[in-house]
Amino acid sequence: MQALGIGKGDRVAILLPNGEDWLALFYGAALIGAVTVPVNTRFKAAEIDFCLKQSGAKVLFYVDRFLNNDYGSMVKGFEHAIEFSTVKKGKYTELKVEPRDLLLIQFTSGTTAYPKGVMLTHDSMLRNAWAAGTRVGVRPEDRYFNCRPFFHVGGSTLSALLSLVHGCCLVTLPTFEAKAALEMLERERCTLISGNDTIFQMLMGHEEFSIRKLSLRGGWAAAGPQTMRAIIDRMGMKAVCAAYGLSEASPNVVMSDWRDPEDLRIQGLALPLPGIELRISEEKEIQVRGWSLMKGYVNNPDATAKAFTPDGWLRTGDLGELTTDGRLKMVGRLKDVFRVGGENVAPAEVEEVLLAHPAVESAQVIGVPDARLGEVPCAYVTLKSGHSVSEDELKNWSKKHSANFRVPRYLRIVASFEAIGMTASGKVQKTKLREHALREFGL
Repeated sequence: MQALGIGKGDRVAILLPNGEDWLALFYGAALIGAVTVPVNTRFKAAEIDFCLKQSGAKVLFYVDRFLNNDYGSMVKGFEHAIEFSTVKKGKYTELKVEPRDLLLIQFTSGTTAYPKGVMLTHDSMLRNAWAAGTRVGVRPEDRYFNCRPFFHVGGSTLSALLSLVHGCCLVTLPTFEAKAALEMLERERCTLISGNDTIFQMLMGHEEFSIRKLSLRGGWAAAGPQTMRAIIDRMGMKAVCAAYGLSEASPNVVMSDWRDPEDLRIQGLALPLPGIELRISEEKEIQVRGWSLMKGYVNNPDATAKAFTPDGWLRTGDLGELTTDGRLKMVGRLKDVFRVGGENVAPAEVEEVLLAHPAVESAQVIGVPDARLGEVPCAYVTLKSGHSVSEDELKNWSKKHSANFRVPRYLRIVASFEAIGMTASGKVQKTKLREHALREFGL
């Protein structure tokens, strides 16, 4: 990078799968004060082009092909070439890098047509990695398996930097795939792992799960109570912690302590990191204040202004509740909540009931239009290997265990969510799922 003339404040884009090259570029940029711009390996040409333009990237490091994407051809088609000639080559300078300097611009998808670039500092990401790892109880002798792509803050902060600051071994794959992950977990004797509910459900639902000898002690999960219970009982992760966060907060906001009572960790009741404040608005939105918050969205002052309340709290767009002792319970996404008649329904509430059925591996719920009630719940589920149940049986199960307005009007059993739409970090894309449901049920 120095030979190319890249220096302090310059933006360096990385379009690579997980691996040592990604980390070398990330740490190299950090050492010379350059700012890493991770690019999602699932992005298409227009999305990559947008990220490069919006961030003002001076250089792009990319692999020619990955996941059936021909990045070489995509890059050649960009209207704006990243001009190396505009940079003075061969000028080696020693610049002091400050904690408050930008470390990374994280493009995050949201409700807008294009992603927003979250500006995070050395201080916010490193301190977040240290604080979260302390709660998880990371030890230097641990072997931490990373399921997350490094181009998300779950991978960069809570895997790469967490391992770096606590001195443990980081184990990863170019991309997450359940079979390969189970093989590596066993072979490398991994003691820690992290991920969301979908990732853990995919691991436990795989046919090879029962034959793999796992050495897992703990880690963290952004998952509901049913999945947390299974992680402890089936994966042997007695010290697993509950986590909640978002890119704009570097990303972790609350994390269980690995020594917290098991029931608190299963219920997802966790305290904020030291120095981070929480409050719940009248609309039940979680709002955050403290040292881990972003500097704003790159070259997007309007979006930055909307992200904060007039008195300086970050609006998360998530629904939550606070206990009397200050523990947060995340309930769902504000934008995912739908109204059935006069009742608000958070998808997570319906999903938890379905996940309690012994045959169900994963569940995803969205609201779909209804002439009489406005919207009604629609559920898609996958089943555990070797289990069977009918769609009507699952509807009846829901009727027995929840209020009538939370019972799915429509329900489908599917093999997986891959064809419908998943993010690279293993989250089902609810907007694509809703579009799929509207087509499938003719709504």
